[in-house]
Amino acid sequence: MTTATTPTTPRPAPTGALNSSRTLATAARVLRQLRHDPRTIALMILIPCVMLFLLRYVFDGSPRTFDNIGASLLGIFPLITMFLVTSIATLRERTSGTLERLLALPLGKGDLIAGYALAFGTLAIIQSALATGLALWALDLDVTGSPWLLLLVALLDALLGTALGLFVSAFAASEFQAVQFMPAVIFPQLLLCGLFTPRDTMHPALEALSDVLPMSYAVDGMNEVLHHTDMTAAFVRDALVVAGCALLVLCLGAATLRRRTP
Repeated sequence: MTTATTPTTPRPAPTGALNSSRTLATAARVLRQLRHDPRTIALMILIPCVMLFLLRYVFDGSPRTFDNIGASLLGIFPLITMFLVTSIATLRERTSGTLERLLALPLGKGDLIAGYALAFGTLAIIQSALATGLALWALDLDVTGSPWLLLLVALLDALLGTALGLFVSAFAASEFQAVQFMPAVIFPQLLLCGLFTPRDTMHPALEALSDVLPMSYAVDGMNEVLHHTDMTAAFVRDALVVAGCALLVLCLGAATLRRRTP
């Protein structure tokens, strides 16, 4: 007498839609790992504060200079820091085989990228709050608008840096290569964002290029808070552009994510 065997039901593949439980589980795992890496946490949270502190006293004899550029750098420093840390941390996960093991589970690429973004975004909130508080109340940054709007732009910039770091990590084969992406991704934006000279005084070709770079809108948003008491239409536009760029780059990061580096 033969016994019928029940066919094994294959494990369902993850769907394209994000799953909140998988995303939260990924974020919790990343935060647990970061908790055991105090140097990385210190780099993300303290370095922007240290840079702002140094900048304030570099211009100790000219406090108006700090007022003019401090707000812009309050957004730029978190962006750069989050870009570096996120790209290296994500690459380390892939080269160690962690991403390969995770993607063997019913875990979609979107869940994975969203979980990383949520984890690093949590640290970005702390980082932005500390840097903004230091600039306004300890370093006497003179801002006409609401401190909350300043904090909002700083947070969006940090999230943009996180998204860019996640994206470029897919194209690096080593941590050294991840750092090498900084001159290609960050430095051109830094030169063309309007920090050193107004963008409308640049060569027309460079001005047109600056119009499509997200850091330009981050600096413009900070300048709106610096000079206007109320939320302006230009500020809303700038904030939406930075947020939209961050979301777009996260989607590109999910599309280009590889299981591991060859």
